[in-house]
Parts: sequence; C-alpha cells; structure tokens
Amino acid sequence: MSIYVISDLHLSFAPGNDKAMDIFGPRWFNHAERIGINWRQLVKDEDTVIVPGDISWGLKLDEAAYDLSWIDQLPGKKIMMKGNHDLWWQGIGKLNRMYDTITFLQNDSLIVENKVICGTRGWDTPDNDGFTDDDMKVYKRELLRLEMSLVSAKKKFEENDNVDEIICFMHYPPVSKVGSYSGFQQLFEDYGIKRVYYGHVHNEIGFKNTIQGQHHGVDYKLVSADYLNCMPILIEEV
Repeated sequence: MSIYVISDLHLSFAPGNDKAMDIFGPRWFNHAERIGINWRQLVKDEDTVIVPGDISWGLKLDEAAYDLSWIDQLPGKKIMMKGNHDLWWQGIGKLNRMYDTITFLQNDSLIVENKVICGTRGWDTPDNDGFTDDDMKVYKRELLRLEMSLVSAKKKFEENDNVDEIICFMHYPPVSKVGSYSGFQQLFEDYGIKRVYYGHVHNEIGFKNTIQGQHHGVDYKLVSADYLNCMPILIEEV
C-alpha cells in the first residue's frame, strides 16, 4: 500500500470547456492522457493519491463532475484539496457524498495507513510583490484553516498508536520568495511537521525560484503535474 501525490491536474473534459494547456509549453502536451497512463501504471486500487488543488477548470460543479468522474475511475483512493482555480468547489458535505473513491479535505485531517494527511489551499504570502490588503485577509484566513487542520491532525496523531507522522499539503507554496519566512512555515515548525508538498508553481522560471528541500527543519517539495512530467510521485510505501 503506497501514498502518491500529484497537483494541478487542470482537467477540462466538460463539453465546451476544453482548456488547451499546450499553450503553456511542451510539459503540458496531452497532459491529461499522460497523467492517466502514468497513474494506471503506478497506482493500485489499495493505494492513495493526494491531489492538492487545481483539479478542474470547471466553473460550476456540473462542469467539474466530468473531470472528477474521470479521476474516480482511476485506480486507488484519492484525497482532494482545493486550489485557486477550483471555483466549482462548494459544500464539503455534498462533495463527499458524490464519489466512492474520492474524499475532499478541508479544515480537517485524515489517517492514511500510518500517516495523518492535512493541509490547506494557502495563498500568496506577504513577501509577494504586489501583495495587497485583500491578500492579507485571505492569507490570515488560510493560516486559520491550516491551524484547524493541524489541530485535527495532532489529535489523531496522539490518539492512534499506529500513526507515526503528520504530512502537510498545500496548493500554494508556503512562501513566495525562498529567502523569506511565512506564517505557514511557522505553523509547520510549531506542530513538528517534517514534510510539506505543494503545487501551483509552473514553468521553468517558477521551478527555479520556488522553495525546495530543507528549510528550518522542514522538507518542501513541488508536485505540480508539469513539474513532475505528469507522473504521480511516491511519498510513502507501507
């Protein structure tokens, strides 16, 4: 039983909603087909895949349902988190009644094998160029949501003897500039998090200028689909 992760699927299977990702470069050529092929080669029904955001280009749930149904048919259990483009995301209870293999995670945590999975969407951090007062409001709200998820995860960690780690996932990177420091990072350190996976960042310039590796005792990894060449990556084998 294994745990995989891949972010930013950017699917658009709904009729009339075809979003050509190829315009963003060769890493996106036939990306949905490549994700599907790689997923089926790697993932077994007993495995879990974390998808931290930007799942569907659908503006409403009935449009996103085409993409979510496609994911539902792929092997494994899936844990979905919200990205900035997931405008269809509404009513966590409703979402969690829709699919047998998909769990939508928000302000909470889940035990997967011997790990606790938690996190939040995130947002631009105050070191970002052009950061506004409106951004600050969303940033502070996302800090609260992350802490809610961490509190839930810590409780599960303490109450379950078989759990040995809390792993965090975000859609946005936890800090906009590598040399800066954010409230998200402070929370990770406060709660003893050692691994954080995130998406949102695209193109070669973005890849070179985003946080990766060890920083203040936490290991950060970018898992956007284009960065991973449309290949889910293994983060834990149990």
